[in-house]
Amino acid sequence: MKTWKKVLIIIGVLVVLLGIVGFSVAKSRKNTVQVQSGKVTREDLNSIVSASGEIKPKTYVNIGANAFGKIVKLHVVEGARVKKGQILAQLENVQSAADVAANRANLAATRTDAVAAEAAMRTAQADLNRTKAEQERSRLDYQRADELYKSQLIPKSEYDAKKAAYESAEAAFGQARARVAQSKAQMESAETRVTQSAATLRRASDVLSKTEYVAPYDGVITNLPVREGETVVMGIQNAPGSTLMTLADMSTITAEVKVDETDIVNVKLGQDAEVTIDAIPKKKFKGVVSEIGNNAVLRSTGVSTAQTTGGSQEAKDFKVVVTLSEPPENLRPGLSATAKITTATKKDVLAIPIQALTVRQRGDLEQQKAGPKGSVQAAPPQDRQARDRDKEELQGVFVVRNKKAEFVQVDTGITGTTDIEVLGGLKEGDEIVTGSYKALRSLKNGATVKIDNSAPKTDEKES
Repeated sequence: MKTWKKVLIIIGVLVVLLGIVGFSVAKSRKNTVQVQSGKVTREDLNSIVSASGEIKPKTYVNIGANAFGKIVKLHVVEGARVKKGQILAQLENVQSAADVAANRANLAATRTDAVAAEAAMRTAQADLNRTKAEQERSRLDYQRADELYKSQLIPKSEYDAKKAAYESAEAAFGQARARVAQSKAQMESAETRVTQSAATLRRASDVLSKTEYVAPYDGVITNLPVREGETVVMGIQNAPGSTLMTLADMSTITAEVKVDETDIVNVKLGQDAEVTIDAIPKKKFKGVVSEIGNNAVLRSTGVSTAQTTGGSQEAKDFKVVVTLSEPPENLRPGLSATAKITTATKKDVLAIPIQALTVRQRGDLEQQKAGPKGSVQAAPPQDRQARDRDKEELQGVFVVRNKKAEFVQVDTGITGTTDIEVLGGLKEGDEIVTGSYKALRSLKNGATVKIDNSAPKTDEKES
C-alpha cells in the first residue's frame, strides 16, 4: 500500500476518534450543572430582628384646655426648655378672679360671725353658771326658811319671800340654759356657713387655677399649636378640647418601632438593640427593649385589633419600645428610626449561608435516588398516607461529593444576617452548593456539578 493511502487512513481514524471524544465531552457537559460552592464553617451568630418607627420621649403630656377663655399670654415658645412649676400660659381670668375675691370676702365675714357666735356662746355659758349659783343659794335659803317656819321661828311673810326668791332663781336658771342651747345652735350654724363659704372659695379658686398652666415636670415644649388671642375650649363628650401645647421629658428617649408578627415571639424585655436615626446618618445608638405591646396593630390603619369588631387577614405589627442608653441632646420627637434587636447570640456554631437552604419533596428525592432514566423506578404509592409522605417537604442543602450534588436534610437554629446555624446533618468543612439561585431551584439529587466560584456576570438574569 502506498504511503499516501496509509496517511489518509490514519487521518480518518484520528478524525473519527476526535469526533467520538468531542461527542462524549459535549454529552458529559450537557449533564453537568455549573454551581457555586462554600464551606461549612464555625462562627459566632447573632439573630437580629429589624423594625422601623420613630423617636419618642418616654414621658410626655398634651396640656389641654381646662376652661373656656382667651389666651392672654404665652410664656413659652416651641422648643423652649422649662422647669417644673414654671408658668406656661395664662387665660383671661377677670370673672374667675372676681369670684375668688368675693368668696374670700364672704368667707372672712362668715368667720367673723362664727367668732361672734362663739363669744355669745361663752357669755351664755357664763350667765348659766351665774344663774345656777343663784338657784343653788336660793334653794338653800328656802330650805332653811321652811324648817324655821315649821318650827314657828319666822313669820309666814319671810317664808313666802324665800320661796318666791327660790322659784325666781329656778326660772332664771332654766332661761339661762335655753340661751346656752340657742347660742350653741347659732355657733354651729356659723361654723356650717364657714365650711360652705370655704368650699365655695375652693371651687372658685379651682376655676381660677385652670386659667393658669404650669409645667408638671422639667422638659421641652415640643408642640405649640396655639397663639395669644385665640379662644380655647375644654373637651366635652365626643368632642375633644383644645390642646395648648405638648411637654416632653427629654431625659429618657425611646425608639418606638413596629415589629412584624412573625418576629415578635423572639423579642424579649431587656434585649440589646442598635438604633439608627435617619437624621443622624453613619451613627449607631445602643438601646434596650423596655416595653412590648400585647395587642397587634393593623399595618394599614394603625388601629389596635382590640378596637376592631371583625377579623382581618392583613399584616399586623406589634409595638416595641427601645430605650436609648446615651441619646444625643439634639434629638427631636418624630424622627424616623430603625432598631435592630439582638434576639439570640451563639458562639462557635456550625453555620452556612442562608441562600444554600432549599426545599425538596421526599418523593422526588427517592425517585432521583433510584437511578437514571430507564432503570427500575420505585412503584408509585397507592394509599393516601404514602402520597402524603411523598409530598412532605424536606429542608436541606446539596453537599458536593465526588463532583456530584447530594441532598442532605439539615436541622437549623438561629438565623443571623447572612448565615444560619446548622444543628445537625453537616460537619465542619463540608462543601455545599450556595448558588446560583437558578441552579439551586432546579438541581437534582445526584446531579454532576462543576464548581465555578468566579464573580457572576452582571447581565445574568435569574428568575
